[in-house]
Amino acid sequence: MPSTHAKRALLVIDMQVGLFNGPDKPYKREQVLENINQLIRRARQAGAPIFAMRHTGPADSPIAAGSAFWQLLPTLELDEEQDCVLNKTRPSCFVGTGLAEHLQDAEVNELVIVGMKTQYCVDATCRAAGDLGFTVLLAEDAHTCMDTPLLGAKKIIAHHNATLNGPFVRLAKTHDLTF
Repeated sequence: MPSTHAKRALLVIDMQVGLFNGPDKPYKREQVLENINQLIRRARQAGAPIFAMRHTGPADSPIAAGSAFWQLLPTLELDEEQDCVLNKTRPSCFVGTGLAEHLQDAEVNELVIVGMKTQYCVDATCRAAGDLGFTVLLAEDAHTCMDTPLLGAKKIIAHHNATLNGPFVRLAKTHDLTF
């Protein structure tokens, strides 16, 4: 439930073709995508701003600007005419993107964060958002990553939920989040 004087926005991180449909599949990817789409629908119905970030790699990378893998998932219920889509080159969604200014212009002070990858861009953005004065709600069942050689995705997600909760974010389940 939003705070009394809070304006909440949804921030969708790096839900891109090349990351979601690449050779290494994200953990619980279909459920995570459905949860994100539920939040997009809920935010849209409430008139809350929706921001989507797209990671952009160097010109020779699979996620170079304009490439097929760089595109946002076609099954993501975003509307690029209505929603704010920004490109980034760093893990934090705030570095060199103008996101903080867009949020301030929209008078947003609370962010619901979802997307990929848990241990990189989701983590960096959660931490940076708090440093910039935003209250962060991390949808614990709407962010994901892939297994790594050292740790499985399920454990990575559980670890980040536990580590971020309290000092950096408040955890919430998709079905409990409102706008």
